[in-house]
Amino acid sequence: MDDFIYNVKNEAEKAVTELLEISKIKSGEIFVIGCSTSEILGSKIGTNSAYDVADAIFTSIYPICLKHGVFIAAQCCEHLNRALIIEREAANKFSYEPVWVIPKPKAGGSFATAAYTHFHDPVAVEHVKARAGIDIGGTLIGMHLADVAVPVRLSINKIGQANIICARTRPKYIGGPRAVYE
Repeated sequence: MDDFIYNVKNEAEKAVTELLEISKIKSGEIFVIGCSTSEILGSKIGTNSAYDVADAIFTSIYPICLKHGVFIAAQCCEHLNRALIIEREAANKFSYEPVWVIPKPKAGGSFATAAYTHFHDPVAVEHVKARAGIDIGGTLIGMHLADVAVPVRLSINKIGQANIICARTRPKYIGGPRAVYE
């Protein structure tokens, strides 16, 4: 298991670093992460939650996001209606209303539980409008991205056994045929 954890940590670090660079996400913006440790282990989503895997991944990518000044929004599982765990500072900055719940590996998911454990002042919120995100294992993060999501392909497409899908966002184009865009 030690080699497996070492490998998934490296894959997660590579994917997050690459996505942060490609997406051009700015300091102070939100980066959403959905992560199924069951899928990483090769099991069906929601059937094999593994806190040790989630904790290893979270503790390896959290410093990368901090270095970029980006807030992580860790998506919970469907049992918590895909609520998100974020720092209270981010909730206050974006006027997100906290809800009362504490994730656990079997009710919220291991990754959200790891985020709750390691954040300075964690809160749960129902929705965010993230500027970029990574979906590890089919967790359906799209509902938490800003309105126009653009798929991003990375040099890797799996973390462990889980497929990853990444996205960045852009402003909506409005204005019709005379409009000018950068």
